[in-house]
Amino acid sequence: MLLEGSQGTLLDVDHGTYPYVTSSNPTSGGASVGSGIGPTRITTVLGILKAYTTRVGSGPFPTELHDEWGEYLAKHGGEVGVTTGRARRCGWFDAVIARYATRVNGITDYFLTKLDVLSSIENVPICVAYEIDGVRYDEMPPNQTDFHHAKPIFETMPGWWEDISGCRTFEDLPKNAQDYVLRLEELSGAHISCIGVGPGRDETIVRRAIV
Repeated sequence: MLLEGSQGTLLDVDHGTYPYVTSSNPTSGGASVGSGIGPTRITTVLGILKAYTTRVGSGPFPTELHDEWGEYLAKHGGEVGVTTGRARRCGWFDAVIARYATRVNGITDYFLTKLDVLSSIENVPICVAYEIDGVRYDEMPPNQTDFHHAKPIFETMPGWWEDISGCRTFEDLPKNAQDYVLRLEELSGAHISCIGVGPGRDETIVRRAIV
């Protein structure tokens, strides 16, 4: 049995960036509540993770880009909200949020989408931590005020220029793309088991079977 949720972890009414949240629990715990299936019966939690970060509407967004790179990600990633039709805000990958999502949802596997959007970027930044009032935070800040004032601490990885849409195994990817995926896996704390390399259903790499 497959239970599918919608919206992101930071929109969860209890665990998100209140008051910029939805009215329910889109985190995995909500699946048990809504379905009546006990949490110990759920064997796999598959999180959907973009190769960069987006957000629709208001709320804190430490890695948000207000420059040509933000426009690049929005254009090449087709970043428009499916339900609202609103343009999504775009930023570099935020590993702090990814780690938080892994913990709150009990994520066992990730499906990394839109890796192809990053092709042709010479250097790709990754937010590995925050700086708030001179203090480094490797995990989510304890309150919303701190989160609003968080500044990203970046590490940069070399990009790749190849068209990866034809790749069907992890080994088919350019070395720099492989390194990027492995770094996101390390930082996120869960297996990146599937990778989207294009918009088509068949444009997917399966590294590890989801069972």
